[in-house]
Amino acid sequence: MKNSLKTVAASEANPNWDKIISRKFPLYSRNNDIRSEFERDFTRVIHSNAYRRLKHKTQVFYSPQNDHICTRIEHVNHVESISYTIAHYLGLNEELTKAIAVSHDLGHSPFGHKGEKILDDICKRDLNTSFWHEKNGLFFVDNIELLEDNEGYKQNLDLTYGVRDGIISHCGEIDENALRPRENFIDLDEYNYPNQYAPYTWEACVVKISDKISYIGRDIEDAVTLGLLDEHLDKLYDLLGHKSGTINNTVIINNLIYDLCNNSSVENGLCFSDEALTLMNKIKEFNYKYIYTSPILKASNNYFSVVINQIYNTIKEAYCGIDTLDSLNRLKKYYPLLINGFIDWFNNFSFSGNRDCLKNKMLFNLTNFKDYCFSIVLYISGMTDKFAIDIYNEIIGF
Repeated sequence: MKNSLKTVAASEANPNWDKIISRKFPLYSRNNDIRSEFERDFTRVIHSNAYRRLKHKTQVFYSPQNDHICTRIEHVNHVESISYTIAHYLGLNEELTKAIAVSHDLGHSPFGHKGEKILDDICKRDLNTSFWHEKNGLFFVDNIELLEDNEGYKQNLDLTYGVRDGIISHCGEIDENALRPRENFIDLDEYNYPNQYAPYTWEACVVKISDKISYIGRDIEDAVTLGLLDEHLDKLYDLLGHKSGTINNTVIINNLIYDLCNNSSVENGLCFSDEALTLMNKIKEFNYKYIYTSPILKASNNYFSVVINQIYNTIKEAYCGIDTLDSLNRLKKYYPLLINGFIDWFNNFSFSGNRDCLKNKMLFNLTNFKDYCFSIVLYISGMTDKFAIDIYNEIIGF
């Protein structure tokens, strides 16, 4: 019901407020800054390179010729809109949901979940660890993304705990109902797999549910537009209660938001009615059967694996300990786009670069082969679809 969660909102009255707005390091201050802590997070994220690149990253369908097919940045904007509506109605902190929503998918690799799976396979083979975009998103905002402060030094984003927690806790692959925040204030590095812990705030719980509301309807709309579901429209109409006509994603979203807002409370958690939850799970099952695992997508998925592995192996094979940068420099004449880009990026996070304008954390030691392999994974994960393919074409085109 209206304002039913206002008493547990992320506000100064919340007993966890100081923890929610805490940062690992104090942000630089200005005399003329009028923004709240979460507003600062929001603007820091939308000025980051990782956010800008989302417009050229796959949501579900790679490189669509139709301009109206969803990309990753449009999905993020949908989640922001949905989470704002829910938070506003329930009396929660809309500034926090906005900041989490725009940052929740910063860790996505090129080529969507298929690219994520390819990098995960590489990490398990070479690093004895896993790659998943929620964890990578937290690592990016904590360690990779750089912004200049008011003195011209590049520093990490240093977001609040509430936003950082929302990023790593947002996994939308959930079927359970009655979502509530956890009580424990944990070190977020303790996360070992997606959905291991509930989010720390009600606002992050809202984003987690909004993520699912956003993608299940929009993925169907895009698949219908592209003709992927032409042979399955009768099943889809039966599922959604249509006899025929347009699949209207906004109606699906509105009905789910309305149901969630009118069934949620502090006592019940964020929850849908049994009917709405059943519908959501049936839509998700339909999507997996007829969209995400469609044979039509197999050829592009195979291509993505070739592209990512070729880029990774080309950089990996240049490793020769402390002399690796010399080895890479010898490859410049063959692959200038790849090598120049990687060296410039790598130097931001190692002592091999010029530290005069940098105040960020050092991450990589060239004497450690696993450090080097991990740096390649991170570099690839930040690429857009087009940039990854341009790099691949440079490699094979020599």
